[in-house]
Amino acid sequence: MLVDGYGRKVNYLRVSVTERCNFRCQYCMPEKPFSWVPHEKILSFEELFLFIKVAIDKGITKIRLTGGEPLLRKDLDVFIKMIYDYKPEIDLALTTNGFLLAGIAQSLADAGLKRVNISLDSLKPEVAWKIAQRDVLGAVLEGIDAASKAGLFVKLNSVPLKGINDGELLELFEYAKNKNMPIRFIEYMENTHANKTIQGLNAKEIQEIIKTKYNFKEKGREGASPAQLFELDDGYVFGIIDPHKHDFCESCNRIRLSAEGMLIPCLYFDEALSIKDAVRKGDIAAAAEILGTVIANKPEKNRWSDEEGEKSNRAFYETGG
Repeated sequence: MLVDGYGRKVNYLRVSVTERCNFRCQYCMPEKPFSWVPHEKILSFEELFLFIKVAIDKGITKIRLTGGEPLLRKDLDVFIKMIYDYKPEIDLALTTNGFLLAGIAQSLADAGLKRVNISLDSLKPEVAWKIAQRDVLGAVLEGIDAASKAGLFVKLNSVPLKGINDGELLELFEYAKNKNMPIRFIEYMENTHANKTIQGLNAKEIQEIIKTKYNFKEKGREGASPAQLFELDDGYVFGIIDPHKHDFCESCNRIRLSAEGMLIPCLYFDEALSIKDAVRKGDIAAAAEILGTVIANKPEKNRWSDEEGEKSNRAFYETGG
């Protein structure tokens, strides 16, 4: 079992398999040039898997594959099967923008993937284009349907932005509700890589919009989930992720691994340790020692205060958000 210095059980590993992305979303990296990272800089699936085996043996029970956009990495289904075959009961999930999902959803499910979170910020082609800076909506909607058809549990993520997509928040809500898919509205996470002119809706503003049409009650958080959950009168449950509050951290059970081998104890914590040398040497003991050190260094709270204008320096495309 992995327990940090504040008594929190850490059982969730988020693995970024690439920092590349085929979108240039306004809230993430709108001005980053499309780039190619040399193959030798990122860990191979075999190297990632060596560390994942160590992590599972130490107590990790949930793994989420992220990016960048993880579906840009070739043979992701093969990597998923490696993890599944080692521990079939592992809670194995994926976060994706959905653009490439329609063509691979079934093979991912067949390999052992269980759940997928898909970003859906608009149901209007022109608004989706404005946010992602390319024509994306049709392919994303096809990906959502393909994932559902493949038997994957689908959850939708949406970032409401003032003056951009906030006018269709109810439309997004009802799209998810009609498909019986949970939706999580995520407060925009201010960061130095995003478009400096955008503003997000806060949790209270999101609730007020939904209240104009629906009655709901607060359910609180479930386990270590970062989302505050709310239940409609008919039983439909939606969530809001508000990372600005320190109670967001109280039950945090997550650590993150970047594609280049940096093991990160907190999304808003710049300190990290590299496992690259250890796994490339096949040194399991050294990898386990690094894991233990990172868990010990996991901070009690994030470094993101409510001070006006404060932003995170973390590049979310490197750590998967």
